[in-house]
Amino acid sequence: MARGLGKGINAFFPEVEEQESDEIQEVLISECRANPYQPRKTFRADAIEELKDSILEYGIIQPLIARKSIKGYEIVVGERRFRAAKEAGLEKVPVVVKKLSDEKMMELALLENLQREDLTPIEEAHAYANLMHELNITQDELSKRLGKSRSHIANIVRLLSLPDQVVAYINNGELSMGHGRALLGIKEKGKVLPFVNKIRQEKLNVRQVEQIIVQLNAKPEKKKEKPKKDIFLQERESILRDRLGTAVSIQRGKKKGKIEIEFYTNDDLERIIEVLEK
Repeated sequence: MARGLGKGINAFFPEVEEQESDEIQEVLISECRANPYQPRKTFRADAIEELKDSILEYGIIQPLIARKSIKGYEIVVGERRFRAAKEAGLEKVPVVVKKLSDEKMMELALLENLQREDLTPIEEAHAYANLMHELNITQDELSKRLGKSRSHIANIVRLLSLPDQVVAYINNGELSMGHGRALLGIKEKGKVLPFVNKIRQEKLNVRQVEQIIVQLNAKPEKKKEKPKKDIFLQERESILRDRLGTAVSIQRGKKKGKIEIEFYTNDDLERIIEVLEK
């Protein structure tokens, strides 16, 4: 499920594009550290392992991009290469050093990750939300900047309004983005978590979830409450039931009333008549 950007980082930050004049330095891995603005919180172990094997065989073909800091070098682009190089036991990595502000670091970290396919929907949502907050821009402005549709950005960011537990399930892959979008449609928010438990236990797919949510949101028909019968009529019904040995109902209207006596067979009717004639 590709969620790549319509434009590359260089379209927004040409200063990051490697130039022939850029000097590639060999930097000690011990002097490098991860980008503090990295939106991706989890790195797939199998992907890092695969990249490590490639590095062991061919080396690091594309240098990392970093900025100099007081404690060494902060990686701007290429954190997976950095992690795989550590796994491979390399002492040094090729690095192009750039001068970048904190704001540019944050933008680059988000944009670089949004171009990849391995961000979870929740990591992507946080990336959009953070970018809009830090740059003080709207969804529409972000849409134009990233080359993504505004509706896509809006739908992803809305996932963050779900309960924290549901957000966690989407983030770890137990629920899909489709499940999350469907759950946003539940009108009574108190029904969300119980329903999520049902989804997980019964392994419901998105289509099944959508169908059940339609039922959850349907307004139950209000049952017409029968007017309470006055105590006098209730007592008379009880007397007649005991005397006739069958169900009796007394209805009183504005000008007249009626008595309904139930019978089941002809013999039962004859029995009731005999009782009334006594």
